[in-house]
Amino acid sequence: MTSTFKSLHILNYRIWFIGAIISNIGTWMQRTAQDWLVFDHLTEHDAGAMGITMALQLGPQLFLAPVAGLVADRYNRKHLLVLTQSAMAVLSAALGILVVTGAAQLWHVYAFALLLGVVSALDAPVRQTFVSELVRDDYLPNAVALNSASFNVARMIGPAVAGILTVAVGPGWVFLINTLTFVALLLSLWKIPTASLRRLPRAAAGKGRIREGLRYVRFRPDIVVVLVAVFIVGTLGLNFVLFIAAMVGTEFGLDASAFGLMNSIMAIGSVAGALLSAGRQKPRLRIIFGAAGAFGVTSGIAALAPSYFWFGVALVPVGLFAITMMTSANGYVQTTTDPVMRGRVMALYMAIFMGGTPIGAPFVGWVANVAGPRWSMSVAAAAGLIAALIGLVWIIRAKQLRIRFDRRARGLRHFRVVSAGPGGPIGPGGTDPDGDARE
Repeated sequence: MTSTFKSLHILNYRIWFIGAIISNIGTWMQRTAQDWLVFDHLTEHDAGAMGITMALQLGPQLFLAPVAGLVADRYNRKHLLVLTQSAMAVLSAALGILVVTGAAQLWHVYAFALLLGVVSALDAPVRQTFVSELVRDDYLPNAVALNSASFNVARMIGPAVAGILTVAVGPGWVFLINTLTFVALLLSLWKIPTASLRRLPRAAAGKGRIREGLRYVRFRPDIVVVLVAVFIVGTLGLNFVLFIAAMVGTEFGLDASAFGLMNSIMAIGSVAGALLSAGRQKPRLRIIFGAAGAFGVTSGIAALAPSYFWFGVALVPVGLFAITMMTSANGYVQTTTDPVMRGRVMALYMAIFMGGTPIGAPFVGWVANVAGPRWSMSVAAAAGLIAALIGLVWIIRAKQLRIRFDRRARGLRHFRVVSAGPGGPIGPGGTDPDGDARE
């Protein structure tokens, strides 16, 4: 248990963690209120409109990722976070005022979703890589996993609170409350002395730095296959808000409080997955692809749930395996990437993870509208299984997977992965013969 929370022994990380969890609770409150505002207040249970809102909010990740990653590698990350967090607080307050005064229309929500998406696209790689300035490299996988746990603890609390408040006082007040939670993260940044942060290499000024980052990834096929799996699952499988809203509102005919509660229930599994990842010494490729396959199977089970209760039960393992995959993928990419390239590579990771939603969310929303909510969850199930298959094929072809059979044990003894040649098929900074991240 001590190893699971070891990063919290570091003062700077502990201060960051406290501010981040408060801010994350507010973020989840806003997300839940915004989605229900679109789904139930501004439309007649239109999952397609929810998909468009998600696409506008996450789409800028695709277009701004190269620039955002270079900014994260070039400039002071603490100062950048102050700017992005302040901007998001202003946007949250403005949307809240529109909704509270009764002036909000659907196009307003679309516009604010797009603006928030632009700021978030700049914030994401900075926020991801700032952790590496708070802890040593050997603590980084643990810190990344605890960040995910923080995010998902907030996901347990935020949607449930937002569901109650949305019914009681309306979504506009939820947006205004979220504005206040940004202050917690800004205060935590203020409390962390700049001089105490780790000094990491910065990208040099000059032309071609964005291409340099893309070229680095191009010659890391292990990272490429992880990004492919993340794109498939992120695009078609992680539209949880849409799935849950459609199942709760359309399939089971319940209200915003039931919607918020279901988000929180799924987060129980997500927190468990994040804490299990935090307890591992290092992220492993086999965990990433194994979790993707398990996510596919459990999503298929959730699609068949006969009632609201059993749907909630099924969502717990869905959340567990989804977060296990994503936390392991995030940790693997960060810990095996050259520090001077980390911002650009993580920007690409976030673009692929979040930016695929503009493609997937409208499609999944259309499936929910045309074929029903259960079929939309079947899309998630297929995504997980396809991602797992791609990972397995890559391991077999690129790394010569060998299976040994122990006659005495009458069963499968172990899997052994052997590098294809000197230095392995993936080159420097890749994986060791067991398919694990190199130290």
